[in-house]
Amino acid sequence: MASNDVVNLEDGTFDNEVLKSEIPVLVDFWAVWCGPCKAIAPVVEQIATDFKGKVKVAKMDIDKHQAVAQRYNIRSIPTLLVFKGGKVIDTVIGADPTRIKESVKKAAV
Repeated sequence: MASNDVVNLEDGTFDNEVLKSEIPVLVDFWAVWCGPCKAIAPVVEQIATDFKGKVKVAKMDIDKHQAVAQRYNIRSIPTLLVFKGGKVIDTVIGADPTRIKESVKKAAV
């Protein structure tokens, strides 16, 4: 499962953890039954370790916490949103580890 560097979000903690974060945040919208979500999980965890202190990495189970997923119009998973200053600055849809890493690198600058 998620490493200690990955924050598990809930609808009630999202705004404080993501929108009010002082550093950029990568949010991985996923579900237990999603094969591609499981495939990128190690990549997401590695990003959390590699960018610790520069980018916060969080995961949100859309089956358990649907309000935020609906707010951001998440239609397919995995969808990863990169937030900076409380705003979405990039979106990655699908299991594309290279694209995810590039997005995080840009946000960390």
